[in-house]
Amino acid sequence: MKKNIIVLLLSVLAFSAAAQEKESAKTGFNFGPLPAVGYSSDLGWHYGALTDIYYYGDGSIYPDYLYKMYFEASWYSKGNSVYHASFDSPNLIPGLRVAGSISYFGNKTYSFYGFNGASALNGNYDRAIMMDGSEIADDPGMGWYLMKRNIFRVVGGLQGKIGGDDSPWGWAGGITYYDFRTGRTENDRVNDNLPSLYKTYVDLGIIPGEEALGGKHLELKGGIVYDTRDHENNPHRGTNMELYLFGAPSLFKGTKPYLNLAFHLKQFVPLTERIVWGGHIAYQGNIAGQTPFYMLQTIQSINMKQINTEGLGSTCTLRGTTANRLMASGYAWFNTELRIPFARFDFINQHFQLVVNPFLDGGYVLQPYGLDKMKEYGSFAGAMQAAATHAIADGREKDAVGYAALAAQDLVSDTKLSIYDEGMEHNFHMSAGAGLHIIMNQNVNVSVELAKVIFNSTPNPTVADRNWLPSNDGTFGMNIGLNYIF
Repeated sequence: MKKNIIVLLLSVLAFSAAAQEKESAKTGFNFGPLPAVGYSSDLGWHYGALTDIYYYGDGSIYPDYLYKMYFEASWYSKGNSVYHASFDSPNLIPGLRVAGSISYFGNKTYSFYGFNGASALNGNYDRAIMMDGSEIADDPGMGWYLMKRNIFRVVGGLQGKIGGDDSPWGWAGGITYYDFRTGRTENDRVNDNLPSLYKTYVDLGIIPGEEALGGKHLELKGGIVYDTRDHENNPHRGTNMELYLFGAPSLFKGTKPYLNLAFHLKQFVPLTERIVWGGHIAYQGNIAGQTPFYMLQTIQSINMKQINTEGLGSTCTLRGTTANRLMASGYAWFNTELRIPFARFDFINQHFQLVVNPFLDGGYVLQPYGLDKMKEYGSFAGAMQAAATHAIADGREKDAVGYAALAAQDLVSDTKLSIYDEGMEHNFHMSAGAGLHIIMNQNVNVSVELAKVIFNSTPNPTVADRNWLPSNDGTFGMNIGLNYIF
């Protein structure tokens, strides 16, 4: 067996050495139809179809492109559906980049773990009473952390240069229409009259009543860009910086105005002729008004690497952690990795390279959301009583019965439940892992990444331990998808 592995590795290295070191330019249209077959620890198995269509013109700017189109229709085994079409033209119109997309993301079993990274529940009590006896995936307690969230989104954006075509400085602006629909989870295996964290937060007023079912927003974005990367999708060297404001006026019923600030800095340094170190630090926070709860997880960027970037947590930000583990008004995070190509070859008249990327991610809440309201409920029994009172006044007696069951179980439990754990918003969250990327023509990138939350296995952590390395961020995550995350 070992001999076969060594022969295989030597064959790959020989094949790589035989491939042309300098790729020939691609011209005209290049199609990348793929089955949407993947896996996410948070969303489940992914199936459907997608395609990337690149147009390189006469090839004089390869590996850059004149424009590209992307189409996807796919579904996830845990209840997600994705319908997406996008267009991006960095070079078709001289001096102006034009981009747009239209998307629908349906999720009947959206993960909601509360705000600020605090532990919404301790122990395994949710496993005992939150389900009707059957299981979702491998976690019989998932019902407590589920809600419904559907998004219809239309995006348009423009970018231009400041100081001439050769200047690394530029401006960016855009407009996005959002229609969020939120509510109870829609899953036959979740007993509808049992409480969930989402319903509890609504009944306690932690989630404002006018936001409970979602809302519509027309969001504006504008800022500056600095970019010296030698290639956008697979850079070998250079710097990329984005600084911009984004927010929405109160145009639709039940919405309030808000304004946020975002900053991204990406650096790429060649360590050898092929190996590249990449680093990314980012901040996103509220500076005026209050972002609605259902938009806290939306990560903004001038040019998105994923069709729907969310965090903090999971695929796009803190790989290996549970999805949307840190929902807050403001947060900062970093990603750092080595990108190590180990094979280059031509296949079906396309240029391929294989890259491994060991990485380290970390994040921290800077502006907690709803903290004062959460602090009102230091007593879990008191919180359940308040939620039950609201449910009864709203005519939802079955919900009130569920809250009473939670309070009763808390009385006989050794480890107490909680709505708010004091100091948990100050946790630093970290994960580490590695991935494999199959890159075609420097642009199409199929990735497989695995990550583990660092020190998550600490048994019964003390308060001091929890302030640094929380044990409720998940254990191990895997994602099969597209592109580097930065």
